[in-house]
Amino acid sequence: MRTMNLGVLAHVDAGKTSLTERLLFETGAINKLGSVDAGNTQTDSLELERQRGITIKAAVASFALGDVTVNLVDTPGHPDFIAEVERTLGVLDAAIVVVSAVEGVQAQTRVLVRALRRLQVPFLFFINKVDRLGANYDGIVHTLTEQLELSTVKMSRVIGAGGRTSAVEAIDFDYGLLRDGLIDLLIENDEALLADVVLDPVQVTGSRLRKALAAQVAANQVHPAFAGSATTGVGLQELIAGLVALLPSATPAPLAPVRGKVFKIDRGWGGEKQAYIALEAGTIRVRDLLALPKSHERVTGIHVFSAGKLRRSEQLQAGEIGRVAGLASAVIGDGVGEGAASDRLTFFAPPTLETQVLARNPSDRQVLWTALGQLAEQDPLINLRHDDQNGDIFLSLYGEVQKEVISTTLEQDFDLAVDFLESTVICAERVVGSAEAVENIGEGQNPFLATVGLHVEPRPPGSGNSFRFDVNSGLMPAGFYRAVEEAVAETLKQGRYGWPVIDCQVTMTMAGQSAPESTAGDFRLLTPLVLASALAKATTAVCEPVSKFRIDTPPDTIGALLTLLGQAGATLSATNVEERAARLEGTIVTVAMQGVQRQLPDLTGGSAAMEAVFDHYAPMARPSKRPHIGANPFDRNGYMAKMRR
Repeated sequence: MRTMNLGVLAHVDAGKTSLTERLLFETGAINKLGSVDAGNTQTDSLELERQRGITIKAAVASFALGDVTVNLVDTPGHPDFIAEVERTLGVLDAAIVVVSAVEGVQAQTRVLVRALRRLQVPFLFFINKVDRLGANYDGIVHTLTEQLELSTVKMSRVIGAGGRTSAVEAIDFDYGLLRDGLIDLLIENDEALLADVVLDPVQVTGSRLRKALAAQVAANQVHPAFAGSATTGVGLQELIAGLVALLPSATPAPLAPVRGKVFKIDRGWGGEKQAYIALEAGTIRVRDLLALPKSHERVTGIHVFSAGKLRRSEQLQAGEIGRVAGLASAVIGDGVGEGAASDRLTFFAPPTLETQVLARNPSDRQVLWTALGQLAEQDPLINLRHDDQNGDIFLSLYGEVQKEVISTTLEQDFDLAVDFLESTVICAERVVGSAEAVENIGEGQNPFLATVGLHVEPRPPGSGNSFRFDVNSGLMPAGFYRAVEEAVAETLKQGRYGWPVIDCQVTMTMAGQSAPESTAGDFRLLTPLVLASALAKATTAVCEPVSKFRIDTPPDTIGALLTLLGQAGATLSATNVEERAARLEGTIVTVAMQGVQRQLPDLTGGSAAMEAVFDHYAPMARPSKRPHIGANPFDRNGYMAKMRR
């Protein structure tokens, strides 16, 4: 039996959850078809999801396709919940990217495709809603090829697109026009196939083309595009056949040493932590002592996703995804098994908005902090900041919808009524040069029994922060090194100007202790001072987030929109005006974009639609500052005074 962890990804409203429901129904995992509108789909189980008709939390379901067990992961499509998508990417064998045949390639589609390509996760497209008015399967495939720079091949022919009687005809690997297009694409990466096409066409059988296509899909060279309708089921059998024939699967090894990854955390009805683990190898049993990066934890309960349901089990085997209780120290990104490390790689941009959260009842302030801490534990891209002096709580997020969901969650799950202040834009600091700082035991003003040397240098934009050791790991206990790494990560959250430091490489170049007096606390407290000194020497530049936008609007509003965008400092990259519709594309600083979004409905009579996603950070001419919360290592005297207190 082989297994496949299959992600379903899409821009919001492309039909992703409907496709998940249809796949479960067509494969026999469920015997009744639910719908998003009715709020009774298998994977949108939260009350909030049913109320809003959107996916908020990633959900798992399982079904069998022949000798392959598919673990299907339905992810949110709304950009405010991109963190839910991020944590699933690292456990996927393959993915389906759902695109609406009417709306076409949208902002989130581009973001998701870039992430999948960067991670080398094989994927195919399902062009959904071919039965809707305005559906254009051929045009969408062309757009995928041209705009996303992909080798995309049509796997379907749509008959009667845009109507209830629309039908889908699958590619015939032995005959037909679609076969010719497939061959033209495959020979670009297959010289042997090219030779046979020219010299010995009889060897180019349908079976050979199917194998060649599967190989190139697995290598991320080609991305098939199937057509259909998740609502009516048209084209689903062809898609299902393609999942098995074209996407890679794995052979599990249940007798091997345990190896897997925690990709999701939530809480049970009693508040206990529950870790979702995708197990690559080995077997985990109830009462096992399971190795995690920080400790060994006793497994107290296991639920396994099987045949569309979550079932209690005594064990979790390789190739399965399960919910495991008892892992108190587990965090998202943790590997499981002896020697496993914690993976904190991020694939999407961090949140660019921040808001202050206020408990309506002042006495609930501490309870609010605890509750938000649990939510941040489930969503690592949420950054919590707490001003100990004033008691202010700040929360980073992706958008206003996420703010509303957090407010409702706090009220329903924690009985907390809260208010949010107006969101502000989060800037970032980027290291300009390279520098090193060292603090030695007993030298200068170092009051700690620790020696730490750190070197900082910039990394490529968008690559994130990285930490590595360039010292002998046998000089000190492992806990001392871990304290330095954790302190570095925490310090980078607030740079010289109070903003998070991004795209920074930090290398530990010196290490020393005074045995047996030194403790991990010495290294944890000294590291921020050393890092602050290195960053000050290298200098950092404050950068503001810039978003890429697209506005679809009636042609008669173009003039007013161009004026508005010009006043906001936007840069246009494309303007397409047709008889009934117009489209404007470009970039704009995120802080100005908020004003455009507020004025857009009044300016266009509510007829315009704007999409925007983070694109990059750009240096600010006049750097802004954000008050530093907590002990500030860039102010050595103030930092030491707080440490003494």
